[in-house]
Amino acid sequence: MTSISDRVRGRQTPAPTSLPEPATDLRPGVHADRHPERLAAVMADGTAGLTYRELEYRSQRLACAIADRGLGPGDRVAILLGNHPSYFVAAWAAQRAGVAYTPVNWHLTAEETAYIVADSGARALISSHRLLSLAEPAAASSSVTWRLLVDGRTDGWETLEDAVRHAPDSDAVDRVEGQWMFYSSGTTGRPKGIVRPAATTPYGSGTPIDSLLGGQYGFGPDTVYLCPAPLYHAAPLGWSMGTQRRGGTVVVLESFDPVRVLEAVERHRVTHAQFVPTMFIRLLKQPAEVRSRYDLSSLEVVVHAAAPCPPEVKRQMLDWWGPIIHEYYAGSEGTGFVAIGPDEWLTHPGSVGRSKRGPVHILDESGAPLPAGSDGMVWFEGGGRFDYHRDPAKTRAAFNPEGWSTLGDIGHLDADGYLYLTDRANDLILTGGVNVYPQEVERVLLLHPQVLDAGVIGAPDPDLGERAVAFVELIDGVTGDEQLEQDLFAHLRAHLASVKRPRTVTFLDQLPRLPTGKLLRRRLRDLLPVPPGTRDPVA
Repeated sequence: MTSISDRVRGRQTPAPTSLPEPATDLRPGVHADRHPERLAAVMADGTAGLTYRELEYRSQRLACAIADRGLGPGDRVAILLGNHPSYFVAAWAAQRAGVAYTPVNWHLTAEETAYIVADSGARALISSHRLLSLAEPAAASSSVTWRLLVDGRTDGWETLEDAVRHAPDSDAVDRVEGQWMFYSSGTTGRPKGIVRPAATTPYGSGTPIDSLLGGQYGFGPDTVYLCPAPLYHAAPLGWSMGTQRRGGTVVVLESFDPVRVLEAVERHRVTHAQFVPTMFIRLLKQPAEVRSRYDLSSLEVVVHAAAPCPPEVKRQMLDWWGPIIHEYYAGSEGTGFVAIGPDEWLTHPGSVGRSKRGPVHILDESGAPLPAGSDGMVWFEGGGRFDYHRDPAKTRAAFNPEGWSTLGDIGHLDADGYLYLTDRANDLILTGGVNVYPQEVERVLLLHPQVLDAGVIGAPDPDLGERAVAFVELIDGVTGDEQLEQDLFAHLRAHLASVKRPRTVTFLDQLPRLPTGKLLRRRLRDLLPVPPGTRDPVA
């Protein structure tokens, strides 16, 4: 029987030396004219869909409604919606109205949601009936003057149907591209808005992401793109809207589930998809009979990002899906872009690639350059300007005197200019004067067959300053007991030097991760001190 790897082999997309030029007309309306009944978006289970004709009409009318309420370039709109085709009506309406729009994380508490809406200064809030418990407190912000529900009716909120029906035509729409104002994930504190320079390009010019999708990853009218992550994050929303600019179809999962991912690929003949390493791990942990049950031969390009992928995990994915797996490293700040293709990665395992947008520099704490192979802070040259909203101190810290910017990651370059990420600077554990990188320890723990997820943080230690402690989530059907603890300690001893090994392992039902895969280490720190009785006796 021909394996999936054999069927897809030879279809890898080469990585260019620089980002390609954008296409000339990147308006979804072009595809509404050519293929009005083609699906612009569809739920993976088939429960809801949106044609290009519907997307064009509804987004244009909603953009007119936004303009009719006096909102335009310089104003801000907040979007609080779950993964659903209606998300794209709201996002494209904001894009066409030329406003800045903030996708809001619906996994947050009501207080956190209200903070983002108020902090952003949003004058309009677009939400759904299902999220009213979050939307109502957020809409109480003094800046919000217009509330819109995409479904259902309730007092104090206008419906999407009414806004579309009654909006007057406006010549203020479809002039300039709107722009995203994403908020950081807040893994170490309050989320911060990321403000880019005001957009002045004509509507239809697209964004840097859009040129990337067509030139580097082959997105086009025949693309079927699977979005398994929340649309309130930069990559899922940006890549989905980029798919629609080129006339493809976005298949939306309400939330990530490994089996539903495999089902969606087979059902919709998905050609392109994007994941984070945690999703790869959960896919690989499925039983062999589940992994082999689905036809994945339609896949042409699979991309992963958001966090370094353990090399062992990536090798297993390449063995399973073939040499179609690409990787990139970038941030919502829009500064820097590093990418690597499957063939390159096999010769530079563990690397996130080479820069496609200006030189990368590795600097020590004093700002001096470090030689190849030495870990330091990663800085991007020529990445453009951004600000952290209402946080000038954080903005200043993100730039050095040369104007280079950093996302706060530690890494090194090899002799060929390939970048390797070590960890986040804020996550570094300093134990007895030695640097310990949590991601290195977590990768070892994930190699254990009974471990589904792992998180490592530093805990206060009176002698060493800090010590590494581990939190582990086990695969279904496995219970954490004393014997498994000792097995994990033995596993750590076999792969890590003594100074790097966690002294305790605590079993959790589920690690606190965002849907994008980012680990909320601050939530793990809330669990300290670790309960007694789990210390490695050989440490």
